[in-house]
Amino acid sequence: MQHRITVLFPTPLGCFDYKADNELPVGSFVMAPFGRKKTMGIVWDKAPDMSFDDEKVKMISESLPIDPLPKQTVDFVNWVAGYTLAPVGMVLKMALTPEIEKESKKPLAFALPNPDFKTLTFSPEQQSAVDEIKSQIQDGFHTSLLDGVTGSGKTEVYFEAVAEAIRQNKQVLVLLPEIILTTAWLGRFENRFGVKPALWHSAMTPKTRRDTYKAIKSGEAKVIVGARSALFLPFTDLGLIIVDEEHDASFKQEEGVLYHARDMGIVRAKIAGCPIILASATPSLETYCNAVTGKYHHIHLPSRFAGATLPDIEVVDMRQKEKGPVKFISPALRKAIAETLEKGEQSLLFINRRGYAPLVLCRNCGERLKCPYCSAWLVEHRQGGYAQCHHCGYTIKRPTHCPTCNEENSLVSCGPGVERIYEEVCENFPMARSQMITSDTLSNPVEFDELIQKIHAGELDILIGTQMLAKGHHFANLTLVGIIDADMGLAGGDLRASERTFQLLHQVMGRAGRESKKGRALLQSYVPDNLIIKALKENDRSAFLTEEINARQLLNMPPFGKLAGVIFSGPNEMLTYNTAKNFVAAAPFMTGVEVLGPVAAPLAKLRGKYRFRALIKTSKDIKLQSILSHWMRLVKAPNNVDIRLDIDPYSFF
Repeated sequence: MQHRITVLFPTPLGCFDYKADNELPVGSFVMAPFGRKKTMGIVWDKAPDMSFDDEKVKMISESLPIDPLPKQTVDFVNWVAGYTLAPVGMVLKMALTPEIEKESKKPLAFALPNPDFKTLTFSPEQQSAVDEIKSQIQDGFHTSLLDGVTGSGKTEVYFEAVAEAIRQNKQVLVLLPEIILTTAWLGRFENRFGVKPALWHSAMTPKTRRDTYKAIKSGEAKVIVGARSALFLPFTDLGLIIVDEEHDASFKQEEGVLYHARDMGIVRAKIAGCPIILASATPSLETYCNAVTGKYHHIHLPSRFAGATLPDIEVVDMRQKEKGPVKFISPALRKAIAETLEKGEQSLLFINRRGYAPLVLCRNCGERLKCPYCSAWLVEHRQGGYAQCHHCGYTIKRPTHCPTCNEENSLVSCGPGVERIYEEVCENFPMARSQMITSDTLSNPVEFDELIQKIHAGELDILIGTQMLAKGHHFANLTLVGIIDADMGLAGGDLRASERTFQLLHQVMGRAGRESKKGRALLQSYVPDNLIIKALKENDRSAFLTEEINARQLLNMPPFGKLAGVIFSGPNEMLTYNTAKNFVAAAPFMTGVEVLGPVAAPLAKLRGKYRFRALIKTSKDIKLQSILSHWMRLVKAPNNVDIRLDIDPYSFF
């Protein structure tokens, strides 16, 4: 007897009906004719269309000998697709791994972490947090915010929740914002549990990826540490999810399916019926509001571990000009670096800008080096002798003549990047052991691991870096942090510009004085009276959060309202703009729905395509996805104009 089934392929085309000789459970892996070839698909939980002529329905080619996807994974894929309004097949694609049908000759083995490998000693404050977290492991789904100042021992506290889940033979998922930065974290995990956890990230080899996927699916791998895509792995018995640095913007995926891993992590925990812990020293405004209103359980660690104190913070007013050539390191910061060197301690200078200079212009005609494919200036990388667009990667050798007026030696580098600060450090402190740290100089975890070892061994005196060093690191001898341009993110022009600036600078300053040595931080600012700069100087997070909450509430912005971004892009500027206008013209007339735009995106051209944006703002009680689903059906976009929906946008570029 033949059975009708629906099969979902990892494509944007939705489910298709097939016939099979045997009844196959949802989640089964099959090969089926798809176009002109056979393709692997998954038996899905959508009911087949029985009105379709049975004679025209094709047979599947074969049922693959692979254990079905767990029901929880199927449910999660459906939920994410419904929430983000992405094609369900594209969400499924994130839940699969290539060549899963292949068998490794020597599959990787995953040792069980020992929850009792090492017993840690906690302060009374930490012990109270540990007791709370451990008691929740058996209580089913709920969300907790582990809110602790930098250096308070949040990681060691949530490790106890991991240990408790392992004792109960449950799987644990830990999401970290950037896998290249996990070296120190993995060392702490191995020190606590005796073995390293399973890793999941995009840089894995196909064999490692396949073996890890199967070990998670079989339940052999108990603790999985990964980037945001790890949410879609086929866990068999998920008992705990942890999202470390939950505020980090890199948890929002900006390509392909647009989703926020923190928010989807909460959904994943709810489907699994397990607790989720959100950990941060600077919680996102959404998470903080949910904690203070009682929606999330709030666990607070207000003090640093082992008697360490927060750094002393000084704001340097950069409006007081120094005589002579332009310097980007102020006299006050130069003096502080010299004092730190004399004591044999380490300094970190932070500027969140790659390259030597963000802008190169001609002093003869005023022309700027710009990208031909994006609305962006080329960033000078002096060490490599090139200028590059940081959006599309377009690169040219740094010219000696102005490309517009052909004037020789007229190009001037404007503004500082990390290379320029490194150059200035080498000029001022030639005897110091200095190193620049950016994604341009460190391209893989092995190189980053070697650097971290050098810092711990005391082989470096001054670190000059971007946000790669902003979070998660514990350097015992680092006592000075200098913020070169504390104002850089204040003019971001979007909803979360202030919040991101506060979080990033607070995290960077938290690297100073994490043990018995007193730390200090200097913030160089041209607007020292700005609320964010004042809140950072006085270590008054509540003042900043109160102001930010009031502003969001006044404007009915998240978390007090809902947002959806609509991005239109295409190679023809007018056609793209007209498509955007037609979309906005079809907007439903509803109380509580406001449509803004369309306008040219801040990055109006990207990789050769023109971009326009519209923003839909609604009250919290409105079902935004239902409105957008209907709305999208009213507008037919030309083939060469792409429309992307971004539910809960985090960036507005």
